[in-house]
Amino acid sequence: MPLAAVVTTPKIAQAFTQKMHFNTFAGNPVSCAAGKAVLEAIERDKLQQNCCLIGDYLLESLQNLQKKYEFIGDVRGSGLMIGVDLVQNRQTKEPNSELAAQIHELSKDLGLLIGKGGLHRNVLRIKPPLCITREDADFIVQVLDFALNFYEI
Repeated sequence: MPLAAVVTTPKIAQAFTQKMHFNTFAGNPVSCAAGKAVLEAIERDKLQQNCCLIGDYLLESLQNLQKKYEFIGDVRGSGLMIGVDLVQNRQTKEPNSELAAQIHELSKDLGLLIGKGGLHRNVLRIKPPLCITREDADFIVQVLDFALNFYEI
């Protein structure tokens, strides 16, 4: 559903009253109803709290993997947006984009869809949906543990 919002200062908003502008989906009642329903579901199902709880659990679990595998240079994130930085050497932090590509593909084959990014394409991007469960988080860690162990040198 296409939906957008603009949040700005009164001064900037006032500037828009002096110019002609349009928005393709402005005032679309169906999109507004869908957006409202999504916001209500987020509140009703306590998805923000879930994001914090499961995000912390997942981050800690991935940091435990970092202790196990020397080629995990960093695990960082906030909420459910987490990056796992794969490196050649933890001391030099030299990126390991080849390993990231291999882990990315094997994870996909094992049923885990994650992203890959970073300046050197060596960061595994983990961005699960807000409704993730603890069991889902355990699955993510188990798949990555298996894939990392598979390629461990």
